[in-house]
Amino acid sequence: MDAPKRKKERRSQREDGNEGKVDGRKKGKHDKDKPWDTPDIDHWKLDAFDPQWNEGGMLEESSFSTLFPQYREKYLQEVWPLVTSTLKEHGVKCELNLVEGSMTVGTTRKTRDPYIIVKARDLLKLLSRSVPAPQALKILDDEMQCDIIKIGSMLRNKERFVKRRQRLLGPNGATAKAIELLTGCYMLVQGNTVSSMGSFKGLKVVRRIVEDCIKNIHPIYHIKALMIKRELAKDPELADQNWDRFLPKFKKRNVKQKKAKEQKKKPYTPFPPPQQPSKVDLQLESGEYFLSAELKASKKREAKKEKQEEVLAENKRKREAAFIPPKETKKVERSSGAAEHGNKSVTKSNVSAMAESLKKKVKGMAVSQGSHDTKGVDAYLAAPSQRREAGGQKDKKGKNTDDYASEEPRKKKKKRKLTQDQ
Repeated sequence: MDAPKRKKERRSQREDGNEGKVDGRKKGKHDKDKPWDTPDIDHWKLDAFDPQWNEGGMLEESSFSTLFPQYREKYLQEVWPLVTSTLKEHGVKCELNLVEGSMTVGTTRKTRDPYIIVKARDLLKLLSRSVPAPQALKILDDEMQCDIIKIGSMLRNKERFVKRRQRLLGPNGATAKAIELLTGCYMLVQGNTVSSMGSFKGLKVVRRIVEDCIKNIHPIYHIKALMIKRELAKDPELADQNWDRFLPKFKKRNVKQKKAKEQKKKPYTPFPPPQQPSKVDLQLESGEYFLSAELKASKKREAKKEKQEEVLAENKRKREAAFIPPKETKKVERSSGAAEHGNKSVTKSNVSAMAESLKKKVKGMAVSQGSHDTKGVDAYLAAPSQRREAGGQKDKKGKNTDDYASEEPRKKKKKRKLTQDQ
């Protein structure tokens, strides 16, 4: 039926009030109430297999085989009795072939669970990827699933691959432990693969973390987001809301790489480069080729001796350098240093000029204060010889300051006399 005809029919159905009917028939007329289907039923729950569901057994035998590396041979020999006894409980046979380096599992007449052979196949894969046998045997449970992520072909550069693979483990396996706790999955990094075991939901998160890590996105970003989601899940009010506003948003930053140096191309020439002279050609040029064996040996000895003498002289110079005293720096006096730096030399004319300027300043201060006494200034600026002639200044008690110097030795003499009398 063409599209225009369909549109016309819909319009007519709307006008007649028969919308939802097809050719006069009601849509969904066979839908009936299901009283046994209540909201409390979990449709995703996996019930344990009951052998009574398949009493007749399997119609045909199925088998799977997997190769294992040579370094796992010794461990598999030790663990194989445990693997055999566990699979026997589920009615599955197994075989270890050390010549071909393969493991095989297959169904038997006692097998009842049709999906157990797929679980046994996953068990062989995990054992060949270095997962310990006690951990690998947990895959036989219905609630446990596995995923083997191939990371070897995601990067060409071997050094980068090793560094990014190490990021999954982290220091002392801290990053791998954090991923296991947050996702509820077991994870093992081995060679070019990452083996993981857990629920479907957890395996999906682990695969995304591993693939992003090899694509240069650090696992710590995913770990932060998982920790936030774990806290948000505890709040029932946020169950039906979008959590994007709570999750961190990381911007991609392009790291600046060092620019490769541009190599200048040499001009193209159709002619080959000139042939370099050989050792024989050099000997012919120097004339050494025509010398006798004794002369050649003596020439070599002389060259060797000259080289030894140069080395000895250099070693001797280095030894003697330790005993050479350092150069002493002479202390420069202040007066001479001032003269060296170009300071003006102090002369009598400069001193007299300074005295005159001081007198004028003091006179100006005295005029402003209303006093004209400038004797103190003249006495201070007088030469030392004039001060001695004028006599020493008197202190507050009226004594001359020059008398103190004469009194000191007198006191000392008196003390000496007292000691003698005693």
